[in-house]
Amino acid sequence: MAVGLANGRPAADEEARAEVDVLNSRLEKTTQLTKKIQACLGRLEATGKSVRDVAGPLNGETRRLQILGNNIDSVIAAIERLRQPADSKNDEEQIIRMGPDKAGLSNYLGSIKRLNKALDDMKASNLRSTQQTVAELQRLVKLGNSQLENAFDKLLRSETPRMIEPLHFITKNKAFPVLSQDKFNKLGLMNSFVNQQTAGANPPQESPVAKIYAEIRSQYLSSSLVNMAAASSNTAKKKNPDAIYRAGTNGIGTYAQAMEGLFLSEYENICNIFTREDWGSVFQATCQPALVELGRTLRELNGHIKQHMNTDCYLAYEIVEIISALSNNLEAKTGELKSSLAASLKPVRETAKSSLAELLEDTKRRVNSLQTLPQDGAPIPIISETMQRLQTMVDFLRPISSIMVSLGDGNWKSVSASRSGAVGDAIPSLASFDVGADGKEIFAHYCTDTIEALMMSLDGRARLILQKKPVMGVFLANSVVIIERMILQSDLGPLLQGRLGVLEAWRKKATSLYMEACKDVSVHLFDMIKTGQGGRSGGGRPTSGQGAVDSASIMKGLGSKDKAEIKEKFQLFNAGFEDMVQKHKSYSMEKEVRGQFAKDMQNMIEPLYCRFWDRYHEIDKGKKGGQGRVKWDKGGIAAVFQGLY
Repeated sequence: MAVGLANGRPAADEEARAEVDVLNSRLEKTTQLTKKIQACLGRLEATGKSVRDVAGPLNGETRRLQILGNNIDSVIAAIERLRQPADSKNDEEQIIRMGPDKAGLSNYLGSIKRLNKALDDMKASNLRSTQQTVAELQRLVKLGNSQLENAFDKLLRSETPRMIEPLHFITKNKAFPVLSQDKFNKLGLMNSFVNQQTAGANPPQESPVAKIYAEIRSQYLSSSLVNMAAASSNTAKKKNPDAIYRAGTNGIGTYAQAMEGLFLSEYENICNIFTREDWGSVFQATCQPALVELGRTLRELNGHIKQHMNTDCYLAYEIVEIISALSNNLEAKTGELKSSLAASLKPVRETAKSSLAELLEDTKRRVNSLQTLPQDGAPIPIISETMQRLQTMVDFLRPISSIMVSLGDGNWKSVSASRSGAVGDAIPSLASFDVGADGKEIFAHYCTDTIEALMMSLDGRARLILQKKPVMGVFLANSVVIIERMILQSDLGPLLQGRLGVLEAWRKKATSLYMEACKDVSVHLFDMIKTGQGGRSGGGRPTSGQGAVDSASIMKGLGSKDKAEIKEKFQLFNAGFEDMVQKHKSYSMEKEVRGQFAKDMQNMIEPLYCRFWDRYHEIDKGKKGGQGRVKWDKGGIAAVFQGLY
């Protein structure tokens, strides 16, 4: 068994050694293989480094080549784009040369747009090779714009008559003509395109089509209004130099009505053709020549008014109202022309303001220049002329009220104040023409100032020329009555209601002057008879409540000297009374004045005479008719007074 074991171990060892040998052999192979792999990795690393050293520059060059290729492609594309308009230039030129009428407006405008775009692209490229093409495109664009402006001009002229007759539209209450909707569309399209062409200009340029429009349409407006302007000047000419201007007789109202209608129609045209920001400037430019003619006409009328201030100042008031209304209406509907119309109106408005003071001064000057006055106390024409002027002013109360309010209450009392007292030269608003309480109050104040100035001037000349108090009284009383009558019988009455106290003072003064003669006559009817015993005569003046006076008893109680004095009083009274009656009848009096003075005379003299007659009529006892001193009994003297009315 031991031998068996001993034989078994070597075999196992041999097998183990064999396995070890195998493992060693594999290990050696593995080691050799590892060395080979390491050698391969070394060679691979060396090769990779070589590749990297070679591939690096090649990669950068490739990128540069790619960029260059892209740039070349872009240049080729740009050249193609630049060649395209140059290639199509002939086609666009053909459209441009046909013009908008033959080519069609839309096609024509499209061609100009394409030319402009091509021109912008070529300018942006800044290539020397395209300079000739740029010049040709610029020439074509300029030609296209010029022909477009000519087309605008031609189309507008074809739709614009040389003139129209405004009276035809005014009298028939027809709307003034405007352009057709088709023309609005075409003209508006042309204007819009031209505006785009000039929008970026530096410095900013005025739209050429706006200038064309203003030129053509302004001629139409001026030609249509020229006859109205001439009519306004011609209707101001006077056949009768003393004729007072009447409202509405001048053509200025129709002129303004025609101007308003034409201007508003023109504004409608402008709004349909131009953009909103251009409305005002184009409207101003279009209306300017017509406004210049209006200004010339108003200056001519103003010169006429100044030459005939007394009779034609009312035309100035009417013009102020009419042109102010025109300005306010146009401003409300267009927002334009207010300053232009204010400048045109300024001379007439200044004349209207100064006229109030000048008329007052003229009234004083005319009265103070009188060298004679009627010796019978008859009224003179300037009284009725002055009142007629105030009556006529009532017809123009709206503009006069506006002028007076701006002038200031009382600032008409001197010419210098009237010229400097205005608030400004701007046209008043429509509201200022509403004659309210203030306007009426100021006008009434002006009227009373005029009346007072007239009466003071008349009084001064009467004292200087007439001198005799009764004649002065008649003259002033006649003046007062005429003034009062012309107030009450006209529209001045309601305006001056409660203000006639100024006349009442002059009426009292006139009565006082006239009654001086009555006082001189009535003094003969006063008696201061004393009895010989120092008391009153037995037939003295009856006391209150005493019965009828006994003239015979009174006469018996008088001495011869007293009787002689009574006789002289009767004689002096008779002479004075007859002279007074004769003069009263000879004076030229208004009916109201004659009646009032007769009543005043009767109220003063008749009671005194009747008392005197009651006491002393027996002085003529025993005298035959016609030989006595007592010429009238109480009934007779009453009859004389009745004959004075």
